[in-house]
Amino acid sequence: MPQFSLVLPNIRSCHNVGAMFRTADVFGFEKLYLVGYTAQPPKPQIDKVSLGAEQWVSWEHAEDLEKLIRELQKDGTKVIALEKSEMSTDIRDFQIREEENIALVVGNEVTGVAPEIQQLCDGVVHIPMYGKKESLNVSIAAGVAMYILKHALG
Repeated sequence: MPQFSLVLPNIRSCHNVGAMFRTADVFGFEKLYLVGYTAQPPKPQIDKVSLGAEQWVSWEHAEDLEKLIRELQKDGTKVIALEKSEMSTDIRDFQIREEENIALVVGNEVTGVAPEIQQLCDGVVHIPMYGKKESLNVSIAAGVAMYILKHALG
């Protein structure tokens, strides 16, 4: 079975970080990479929302997102950005091979995933939007994407 990880670059909200720890645990993502100024446990705001998931979901801090992406790719991990852009495809059409490890990069709450980061990734996917809004809160979007990716193997 592939290993799944979540990459959180420069996430401003401890609430969002805690929610992604909890959701990663629920959907079987094995590791979180907290990049740049993303808050790290222990922090009361993270701990409150994660309900303890930060204690058993593996995580590590990285300063440089580009370096982390290259290291993951060098280790054979397929790095996928979650961002609506000209480069993106519908996440429901994304195919995962059973032997592929996947790292999902989510975007900053304000700026999303920068175009130069999207270029570095092995793919860019988006969640279709049907309402008037064109984006979701990062922790909600991450949860939807984690669910879809984990179930892509059937």
